[in-house]
Amino acid sequence: MTLRIDKSFDRNITTIRLIGRVRAEHLDELNAQIKNSEPPVALDLVEVDLVDVDVVRFLGACKAKGVKLTGCSPYIRHWIAIELERGH
Repeated sequence: MTLRIDKSFDRNITTIRLIGRVRAEHLDELNAQIKNSEPPVALDLVEVDLVDVDVVRFLGACKAKGVKLTGCSPYIRHWIAIELERGH
């Protein structure tokens, strides 16, 4: 399964829902989706099956910039915390 991106606006927040596997090759598109959205922005990760290290670092950078991460699995959330501690 590849990545599917659904975008919605509700209650003054833009939600970008990611479905499937998120890889480094998707980051340009995902970054464009975030930049072209009305803030605040949330990334809904509840249906994400797999990520790579570049995506984890990207998600950490998004979180540091104020993008809300929802539905993130504990494993991915922990991996993001590790990468943020390492300074990536």
